[in-house]
Amino acid sequence: MADFPKLLVATEFPPNASGGGPAVVRQMLAGYPTDRLSWWSVRSDSNKKFGQNVGAHRVARLPEKLYPYRRLPVLKSGILENFWAPWAARHLRKTIEDLKPEAIWIIPHDWSIFPLAGALLGNGDQFHCSIHDYVGIHDQPRRFGANRCERMAGLVDQLYVQADTRDAICQPMAEDLERRTGAKADQIARAGVEPEDFALLEKGGALSTQQGVRIAYAGSILVPEVFRFFVEALNLARLKLKALLTLELFGAHSHRNETWFESSWMHERGNLTEPDLKKALRECHWGFVPMSLRDDEPRYNRISFPTKYVSCLATGLPTIVLAHEATSVAKIARAYATGFYSGTSNREDLAAQLKVVLSEANPREKFRNALLNCARKEFDATQMRKGFLECLSRVAKSQVLPSTHL
Repeated sequence: MADFPKLLVATEFPPNASGGGPAVVRQMLAGYPTDRLSWWSVRSDSNKKFGQNVGAHRVARLPEKLYPYRRLPVLKSGILENFWAPWAARHLRKTIEDLKPEAIWIIPHDWSIFPLAGALLGNGDQFHCSIHDYVGIHDQPRRFGANRCERMAGLVDQLYVQADTRDAICQPMAEDLERRTGAKADQIARAGVEPEDFALLEKGGALSTQQGVRIAYAGSILVPEVFRFFVEALNLARLKLKALLTLELFGAHSHRNETWFESSWMHERGNLTEPDLKKALRECHWGFVPMSLRDDEPRYNRISFPTKYVSCLATGLPTIVLAHEATSVAKIARAYATGFYSGTSNREDLAAQLKVVLSEANPREKFRNALLNCARKEFDATQMRKGFLECLSRVAKSQVLPSTHL
């Protein structure tokens, strides 16, 4: 059996999509031979900016006009489920028959769920399943319909059970999946810290040559009310700081039209490639990681894990974590003391805390050992990739096993 089985990745997003989930997938595939790698998705690759090349990419294109954003979302979702999804499932089956992969890796996410289930459940295929997020979080029940979200969640559970090998994004998710389905995760697989990142972290000292205090936020804003609250408190704190403070925003979406945006001390840096993002984050002093301040959506708060926290670890950024104490990121941040944590919902209290925290002369050096300890124990990319490749090898071996008995 080859070290790299002939692999088909099947999910909603294309190889070079933005976001935390696609970044995790690309990291797990680092070093994978292009001629052994193919991809199936419901969205096309608009560009190659993240550098993920594949031997073949088949797209069961999801009509953009039918994607349930704002207008008639539940009606559009019904059309997608009943008419587009069966066709997409047939498209995936044809892709599998044409490409004949030795292993399939599925990441059931949003509108890939129905065709993945339609193509794979009960068909005897061998595959590895990764769960990054649960369906039905944030505003998905409004856009997709609550009952449809329940059906999608049930199909994800069935795919997870049928998989030959499995991983989850964090330990609380793995435990929840095992409790509900009886299936045990083979490993935790999420964004990780690479050997070159460890090497820079171990050198110590502040890598930033920039003046003032720069706070970085990387990615989409998933909890806008918490982000707005943080900005309001940060604005109060910065007026009392001796050093110039700026908020550096990295990501695919512009926030200039938001009521909280102030161009005098906020900078939009755009959607950078992963190497360029790391370089830019190393010029900052703190990283901001928010989750909900209320324990109102446990399927997200307690079970999902924000990739932006790992981006901070990998670039030596101490974290400012603002979240309810029961959230996954709060538990990690508090356990390893990788920066500042607060769960307060009082703006003046937070502003006073931030004034003290942001007055720290060299936060990178102060928290360097804590960042290294957390990265080694929880986010070693090399170890996670090794476990992932072992899972693929097991899937590939089970794929060829029946022929050995002929």
